[in-house]
Amino acid sequence: MSAAAAARADNHGVAETSSHQGPAPKRIVTGYGFWIFLLSDFIIFASLFATWGVLVHATAGGPTTHELFDLRTVGIETAALLFSSYACGLAGIAAQRKQAAAFQLWMLATAALGAVFLGLEIHEFVDLVARGAGPQRSAFLSAFFTLVGCHGLHVSLGLLWLFTMMAQVFAKGFRADILRRLLCFSLFWHALDIIWVGIFTAVYLYGVYL
Repeated sequence: MSAAAAARADNHGVAETSSHQGPAPKRIVTGYGFWIFLLSDFIIFASLFATWGVLVHATAGGPTTHELFDLRTVGIETAALLFSSYACGLAGIAAQRKQAAAFQLWMLATAALGAVFLGLEIHEFVDLVARGAGPQRSAFLSAFFTLVGCHGLHVSLGLLWLFTMMAQVFAKGFRADILRRLLCFSLFWHALDIIWVGIFTAVYLYGVYL
């Protein structure tokens, strides 16, 4: 075989391999794009963590972390959110298996645990304000309410998204586009867990023990 013929054969093989590979599936592209969005959200929280680190001791003569934080309540909050993430994972497995009843059940469990977390957080905020430790009391409390409140806002939006996905699956089933949205929701909910572990460690544990 001549060199030219061999080159043509090689080029044909490369083109054939490329055509067989094709573009990435929409599910992969959607998940990748949503991760980029989540990274931008992580940057926002990183800024809030940095602000907290600078202002944690700026109490202006007011109450400190040792006086305000109740680790027992925060521990229950943390457990509720972690178990909600586990339930969300089981809902995702049920969705992949097209098990509608199991999916709705585990999504309800996710919502219930998320609501417990949110209710305890709101109770904590109300209690702090009632004790004269609102966000206007000191720079430390402003940073605390902003960081923890921003996470709580994300959980609230996640619950709205969760019920929307339950309604879509109930009305339209497990279509490919709905499964992609469920993937994005799962990534979002698990990201909230990651951020909360950071808050629990850097804000509450650091504030009480260090």
